[in-house]
Amino acid sequence: MAQYLRLATLVLGLTGMLAGCSDDEDDTAAEPAAPTRINVAQAGLHPEGIQYDEANKRFLVSSRTKGQLGSVRDDSTYTLFADDAWLISTIGLNLDASRQRLLVAVSDNGANTSRSTAATLRKLAAVAIYNASSGSLISYVDLGGLRPAGNHFANDIAVDGQGNAYITDSLSPIIYKVDAQGVATVFLENAQLSGGMGFGLNGIVYHPDGYLLVAKSNDGTLFKVPLSNPSSFSRVTSAQSLVGADGLLLLNAQTLLVVAGSQSTVFRLTSSDAWATAAAAGSFATGAVSPTTITRRNQSDAYVLYPYQSTSPRFAIVKATF
Repeated sequence: MAQYLRLATLVLGLTGMLAGCSDDEDDTAAEPAAPTRINVAQAGLHPEGIQYDEANKRFLVSSRTKGQLGSVRDDSTYTLFADDAWLISTIGLNLDASRQRLLVAVSDNGANTSRSTAATLRKLAAVAIYNASSGSLISYVDLGGLRPAGNHFANDIAVDGQGNAYITDSLSPIIYKVDAQGVATVFLENAQLSGGMGFGLNGIVYHPDGYLLVAKSNDGTLFKVPLSNPSSFSRVTSAQSLVGADGLLLLNAQTLLVVAGSQSTVFRLTSSDAWATAAAAGSFATGAVSPTTITRRNQSDAYVLYPYQSTSPRFAIVKATF
């Protein structure tokens, strides 16, 4: 009888342990799925850039009209991340997570009337670098001063494996380089990169095979720029019109997402020849909105930024499906 009681006690103990394991598994399975759309009630913010911060489970966004940087949670909560007087209009963002840096393209096209000045209007191009966790400023690097005679608009940023940043200028045919020590140079300057009277260079991404992919808004040209010899840049041949090209996202080595704001569409392109050519492989229509850019979340999800008008009471972050 005593042996039976000991056996029954053991069985009950094991049953309790298994039930506890099952509860843990249920808790994991019950984690909320990533939302398909986040509406953010922030008036007149007009964000241009977005990055997903995986470590802190939040989106980071810029502001063309206010200059400030903010973070957005899945529940639509907006929190100020950083704000400084020199942030006139913040445009493209690049979260260099491995180095704990948030790189911010800073410009002035007059959208922020409270901070714009005659000295900075269409002349300012800079990169502000913040600690990605604390929001404290690491450095502020002037770019427009490298070519003081021209008009400037720092737009988007790519970062290579060594921490060098590459920044497009939409009003001058220039790609700047800021090395890991914060030294700025003109990486590439060529008349073919000009947008004429409109916006030229815009979105830029780094490809791990050692080159940049860069989009030009006014005519939709996509360029391939080798890091080792930037002057040997070439045009990526594609039948897909990319007029209005803005933000880019390299989803994997063979797949590029291109946000074409004026077409209200995100195009998916693929390449099997190291981006000598590109083929259309799907699209995502954003409706009656001009999206600006796109960011990766997890391994394969991509979220598009809908800024709406500069006077809008909200903006949105929407999952792209193809």
